[in-house]
Amino acid sequence: MHAAPRLRTLCILCSLCVLCFGGRVATAQAQEPAAPQAVGQKELQAAIDKLGDLDYDTRTGASRTIRRAEGTQAVPALLQAVAEHRDGYVRYRALVLLTGFNDPRTNDAIRESLKSPNDRLRTVAYSYLEHNPNRAMLPELLKALETELAEFVRPALIRALAAAGDDPRVQSVLVREAARGEDFFRSAVIEALGDYKAKYAFEALVKVAVLEGPLQDDAALALGKIGDKRALELLAGLQRSAPRPTQPTVAAAICLLGVNCESHENYLVQTLKFADTNPGFQELLRGSASGLGALGVAGHDNVLVPLLQVGIPSRDPVRAPIALAMATIALRNTPVMLTFLEKNRAPASGRPVLEERNVLNLVAEGFDMLEEDLDKERFFALVRRTYWQSADGSVTRSLMQRLIGELAF
Repeated sequence: MHAAPRLRTLCILCSLCVLCFGGRVATAQAQEPAAPQAVGQKELQAAIDKLGDLDYDTRTGASRTIRRAEGTQAVPALLQAVAEHRDGYVRYRALVLLTGFNDPRTNDAIRESLKSPNDRLRTVAYSYLEHNPNRAMLPELLKALETELAEFVRPALIRALAAAGDDPRVQSVLVREAARGEDFFRSAVIEALGDYKAKYAFEALVKVAVLEGPLQDDAALALGKIGDKRALELLAGLQRSAPRPTQPTVAAAICLLGVNCESHENYLVQTLKFADTNPGFQELLRGSASGLGALGVAGHDNVLVPLLQVGIPSRDPVRAPIALAMATIALRNTPVMLTFLEKNRAPASGRPVLEERNVLNLVAEGFDMLEEDLDKERFFALVRRTYWQSADGSVTRSLMQRLIGELAF
C-alpha cells in the first residue's frame, strides 16, 4: 500500500538517523514550572549551541531550556541563531522552536528562510505558512513550485498552497500537479487536497481513484475526506473490485462520507485484529491502522481504544503502523487526543480505561518516527500553554504535566 509522505514519513536519511531517533527513554520529569522562566544569556546561548548535539538527552534538554524561557529572552536569541549560526542544523532547530513562541517577528524569519539553500529551513517555512497563510506570498509560493524539487521539501510547499485553496490560481495548479510527476510528489498533492477538502479537485481525484496502482488508495481516501457523496458510487465499486490491501482505505473513505460508518469502523477494527494475530498481512495491517487514524483525525474518537488495545501489547512489525496512526491523530486533531486522555483518567466507571503511560509511550514512538518537527512543536506549544493556563491541582494541569514528562519536551 502506498504511504502518503506527510505524517507517515519515516526518517530514512541514514546520516541523520541518530538525530531523528536518538533512543528516546520516557522518564517522569520534575514538576513543570508554573510559568516561563528567566534564563541567563550565557545559559540560553549554550542551549542553542547544543540543539544539534548528537546525544539525544543533551539536545532534548537544550530544547526544553529554550521552550521554558521567557519570550523576551528566547525570541531574539533564536532569531539571531536562525540568521547567523554556523551550524545549519542548529539554525533549523532554532526556527522550529521560534515558531512555538507566537511572536510576530517570526514572520520575517520565515520569509528569509524561504530563500535559504538549507532544505530544512525551507521545509519549516512552508509548513509555517500552511498553518499561518499569507495571501501576499502566494505568487512567491506558486513560483517556487516550478523549481522546488527536494523530496522532503516539496510536500510542505504543496500543503502551504492547499491551505489557500479558495484562490483560483492555486486550484488550477494543484489539479495539474495531482495528474503529473513522480508518484511520491503526486501522493503529497492528493493527500493535501483531501485534508483541505478541495471540492474543486473532485473530478481529478476520481480519475486517479479508478486506476489500480500505488495512488488509488490515496485518491479514494481524499475523496472521502472531501465529503462529496458523488464519490459513493465509485467507492462502492472499489469495494467489489479493488485489491485486498486497498479495502481498508476504501472502508475508511466511505465512513468519512457518513455512510454505514459503524459497519466500516468494525471492519477496520476486525481487520486490524486479524492482521495482528496472523503474520504475513502487513499491508492489511498498515491499511487498517491508517484508515482508523484517518477516522480519528476526522473526529471519530471511538477508534482510539481499539487502536490502543491492539497497539499497546504489540511488537513490531505490528506496533509501528499503530504508533504512527496515534501520532497522526495527536498532531492533526490534538483536541480529540487531549479530550480522550482526560476522559481516560476519569471515565464513568471511575477507573482508567488504559494505562496512561502505555498510551503515551505509543504516541511518543509515533512522534519519533515522523519528520514533521514543526507540527510536533505546535503540539508541544499547545500543551505547554495549556499547562500554564490550567488551575493548580486540576485534571488538565496534571495531564499536561504527564504529557510533558512522558514525551520529553
